[in-house]
Amino acid sequence: MPATVVVGTQWGDEGKGKVVDFLARDADIVVRSQGGNNAGHTVAIGDDIFKLNHLPCGVLHPEKLNIIGGGMVLHPPALVKEIESLRERGIPVNNLKISHHAHMIMPYHVLLDGLEESRRTSGDERGFIGTTRRGIGPTYADKMSRIGIRICELADPVNFRARVKFACEEKNALVTLLYGAEPVDADEIADEYLEIAGKLVPFLGDTIEIVHRALDEGRNILFEGAQGALLDIDYGISYPFLTSSHPVSVGACLATGLAPNRIDRICGVVKAYISRVGSGPFPTELTDELGIRIRDRGQEYGTATGRPRRVGWLDLVLLKYSALINGLTEIILTKVDVLDELADLKVSVAYDLDGQRITHLPSDPAERERIVPIYETLPGWCTDTTGLRTGDKIPGPLNEYINFIKKYVGVPITLLGVGSRRNQMV
Repeated sequence: MPATVVVGTQWGDEGKGKVVDFLARDADIVVRSQGGNNAGHTVAIGDDIFKLNHLPCGVLHPEKLNIIGGGMVLHPPALVKEIESLRERGIPVNNLKISHHAHMIMPYHVLLDGLEESRRTSGDERGFIGTTRRGIGPTYADKMSRIGIRICELADPVNFRARVKFACEEKNALVTLLYGAEPVDADEIADEYLEIAGKLVPFLGDTIEIVHRALDEGRNILFEGAQGALLDIDYGISYPFLTSSHPVSVGACLATGLAPNRIDRICGVVKAYISRVGSGPFPTELTDELGIRIRDRGQEYGTATGRPRRVGWLDLVLLKYSALINGLTEIILTKVDVLDELADLKVSVAYDLDGQRITHLPSDPAERERIVPIYETLPGWCTDTTGLRTGDKIPGPLNEYINFIKKYVGVPITLLGVGSRRNQMV
């Protein structure tokens, strides 16, 4: 391996969970880098479907060590519930380490996230972000403001209570004066979190030292990103319609204290079409019956929220940008089977902006609203691909689709996903 990063190249939901589960066979350690329980990674093993929000997909491999990195934000009650749910299904979840540096999502973060989203919705719809309302943004905001509470603080109940009380004084001023809502109770919050502290504190560890020592010993580490590179808070292409963390490949380094020169392989997961949850520009979006057909066939509903996803044709302009900012060494093309029944497939290769051909998404919101995708149409393969297991059986039109993507983006495609199951890879 020995240090491999798996990154979503689009707006998330590319099938990273399945890819990480597949690649984890060759890993000794699986690290989740960033995000929180706003992410949902689905893994199908036989007839069993596992939906993970906080935990790395490697927990489904009991012999692997799994790490929750310092770039993550954790909702302790939801994390405990996720662990216990897996244990009830026969997954032990003893192979877990949590970074001391990970910040906690507090009840006031969730409350403020929902209140602000509602306020935006009731005003100018252009300000509506479409968050999961799980407190992710407010938690990262507190982290950057240096007033967040880290999970290691659960080990000191006296200090933790004082920190919660101090935080609630500020948050309640916002809750009551700006939003006109009921204040939160600091003691209730502290009691709730301290009651479950004993279930999480034993997992805490110096994950920076663990990762570096493992690489020095020649062990293989797989870094699992969440969301997608086009949602990165700095390098996403549609601010403010982004996430609050760094889903790009370097996010793995930021989350674990690992220098970029220790990374050997960067795998970009690309869905054979594209989808998006929430608001924001989507040049190739299909709002017609075909879009509904693709969404239903691809089961494009949020793992974390159940919300229907917006879907559209593959956008190679955005994919090439994503390959650039992530430094992709290879592409893994997923959900190929969703397109099996389509006779013609479109891919966007440029945009028309007021009669001018451009190959970038404008940063000006007004210009973004005026762009029109310029498509190339490729023949569909009109063949059931779910049984494919070897490259020599790939139908000709699918090979043409693969080669077109590879030539445009300049990155080799090394694996295909042709179904939801663990073994449906080519």
